[in-house]
Amino acid sequence: MKDAIEKSLGAHVAHTARLHRARAAQLLRDLGLFPGQERVLQLLATNSRMSMGDLAGALKVRPPTISKTIGRLAAQGLVVRLGSENDARVVDVMLTEPGEERAALILGIWGQIEDEMTDGLDGKDRRRLRKLLRRATRNLTEAVGAEMTEIEPSDDDEDA
Repeated sequence: MKDAIEKSLGAHVAHTARLHRARAAQLLRDLGLFPGQERVLQLLATNSRMSMGDLAGALKVRPPTISKTIGRLAAQGLVVRLGSENDARVVDVMLTEPGEERAALILGIWGQIEDEMTDGLDGKDRRRLRKLLRRATRNLTEAVGAEMTEIEPSDDDEDA
C-alpha cells in the first residue's frame, strides 16, 4: 500500500523530473554533453554572445558554476571566451561552429524527450499540462522567496 507521500503530486513531479533528467543525460551523452550544458549552448545559439555573468543569471547559477561549465565546453571546442567589447573586466562567450552544430542537435533531443514524456496526450492536454506546471512554479517561487530561486546542481551533478 502506498503512503501519502508516495501518492502526493509533489512526489510524482519530483520523480518525473528525475526521469526527465536521466533521459536527457542518456541522449546528451551521445553528443558528449552533460545535463545543463545544453542550456548554455541553447542560450548562446539564441543570443550569439553573452557575458559569463549574464549566462549565470539566465541559468540561475552562481558564477563559479558557469565558469566550470564554460571551461568544459571550451575544452571540447564548442565555445570560445572573448574579452568584452565594452568592459575589459568582463569575459564574453560565443559558440564556435561545432558548438552551433551541437546546439541544433539539442533541439531534436528536447523534442524527442517531450514527445516521449507526453505520449498519449493530445495537443490540448499538453497545453494544459504546460499551463499547470507554470502555475505550480509561480506558486512555489512566491512561497520560497526571491533569495531561494537560484537553481544550483546537486552534489552528484556533473555540471550546471
